[in-house]
Amino acid sequence: MGSLVNYIYIISGALFILSLKWMNTPATSRRGVFAGELGMLMAIGGTLVNHHNHWEWILAAFFIGTAVGVPIAYIMPMTAVPQRTAMSHACGALAAALVGVGEFLVKANEMPGVTRAALGFEVMLGALTTTGSLIAAGKLQGVIHGKPIQFKGQNVVNGLIFLVMATCFFIFIAHPENAVVFYIMLALAFAFGVMLVIPIGSADMPVVMSLLNSYAGLAAAATGFVLGNNVLIIAGTLDGFSGFILSVLMCKAMNRSITNVLFGGFGAVIAEATADAGGVMREISLDDAAMQLAFASRVIFVPGYGLATAQAQHAVRELAELLDQHAERQ
Repeated sequence: MGSLVNYIYIISGALFILSLKWMNTPATSRRGVFAGELGMLMAIGGTLVNHHNHWEWILAAFFIGTAVGVPIAYIMPMTAVPQRTAMSHACGALAAALVGVGEFLVKANEMPGVTRAALGFEVMLGALTTTGSLIAAGKLQGVIHGKPIQFKGQNVVNGLIFLVMATCFFIFIAHPENAVVFYIMLALAFAFGVMLVIPIGSADMPVVMSLLNSYAGLAAAATGFVLGNNVLIIAGTLDGFSGFILSVLMCKAMNRSITNVLFGGFGAVIAEATADAGGVMREISLDDAAMQLAFASRVIFVPGYGLATAQAQHAVRELAELLDQHAERQ
């Protein structure tokens, strides 16, 4: 039975890799989505076969998750996809953190040092990704103010939190029987996730979400090491590194440094760059815009997330109609 499960996991991992490959271009992106779905279905099937003695718990989780997820997917408007994605990251990361806590309670003292390190890594990344993703979802939804939330000495506070959390991590590896240190590390990780995201404006949340997705993937990979689950290691590693590469590419596209994202607070950098640019924003009407665009030989509208969030598709349609009318009069 174990060899069958490993074969299923290998095929599932190959489908995940092909999914990433095919989603590189629009022509094969649908095939990539289907490959990813099939790979996940096979991974779930392999898990069911491997843990056939715990079907009641697995089925209960399946039905509860379905009852919650399906209505959300139907009710959610397309403009709310980013915040729903952030919530998904939070749920997945929280699951990884809870699995780590469960493993700590059951057999932390029996684990070798490398496995304990993976366990601590899993809990830290899972916890900070949970709270960071919740803050990102709140900013995108407007529940939390979208502007960067900053205070004097913020980087110092973040550095201290990280230093104490890392110290607890190494103490836990050496002394797993010290539960207090473990829970302090867990609490600081939750706090660190909040402190990482609040200094970042909502307009830059896509980069942050991509980075949080990377963290969630690495937490899942660490969970795979702790549980001895090959498909978690494969899928989590793919998710972690592809998310990080995507974050770097997005930063380059927006002329940002990845270090600003990693250490937070780059909302202030954006404000300073805007102030130094010396540009002047002038609001114009649709008619004025049409007059200015009328001299162009070709006009292309490229809709994005900002257009959808602002519900500006009707205004763009009106602008296109004005341009058409002007062209007919020429």
